[in-house]
Amino acid sequence: MSALLQAVEHSAALVTALAGARRPAIALVLGSGWHGVADRVQDAVDVAYRDLPAFPAVGVAGHAGTLRLGRIGGVEVAVLSGRQHTYETGQADAMKGAIRTLAALGVRVLLTTNAAGSLDPSMRPGSLMVLCDHLNMTQRTPLHGEAGVDRFVDLRDAYDPALRAVARGVAAECDVTLHEGVYAWMLGPQFETPAEIRMLRLLGAHAVGMSTVPETILARHAGLRVLALSMFTNLGCGLEDEALSHSHTLAVAQQGAATALRFIEALLPALAREL
Repeated sequence: MSALLQAVEHSAALVTALAGARRPAIALVLGSGWHGVADRVQDAVDVAYRDLPAFPAVGVAGHAGTLRLGRIGGVEVAVLSGRQHTYETGQADAMKGAIRTLAALGVRVLLTTNAAGSLDPSMRPGSLMVLCDHLNMTQRTPLHGEAGVDRFVDLRDAYDPALRAVARGVAAECDVTLHEGVYAWMLGPQFETPAEIRMLRLLGAHAVGMSTVPETILARHAGLRVLALSMFTNLGCGLEDEALSHSHTLAVAQQGAATALRFIEALLPALAREL
């Protein structure tokens, strides 16, 4: 048995023992600016990533490194407050153990969130976007070292069309602006140059960020359905005259948090009905 499989089995057993009767079918990965979602969890049980051998260490401000189990809007959920980014270690597979633990627990849908830069001036900071596709600009894979034919994952519908339709319907009902577009994954941690932003726009991207794509690939490899949401915190470098920083990202995300939370609370019951 591989070390990763042992870590996943151990982590799943620990979570199951603590979860009691909780059996979430939906898991959320919370990116920068989305962590207020964890505060909405009722009847919560927390497990620190450091106590789960399959989970990564997190070292980015605003990422708590906690798995929280409970209910939001009456829906059983597993909420991952934080992720390890590829730029922290150079490895794209940091979330592999966490995603496989979720699958072992019976999770069927991964709802992953991020803070992103908008590449379209009409998509303003504070608004949301549902991902319909992505550009893996790093050309790194979290499946390096995997064996067998299952490593050749089909990403035609990486972002589940039926779940995207649910998200669009909920946004309309809640009067929440929800854009839809292509997310470009850049390695970071440096922000993009104006020339890189021009390149990404020419390639058809609508948003740019430093996360989400590895978890999507891992989730699809594990058989999970994926829905991904971006919160725009800035326009891409050169589209407006503003200096970019992580503190700026967190500050703008905080301003848009109320809308994002309202949307998530309405979205989760609709996703549960879809399942």
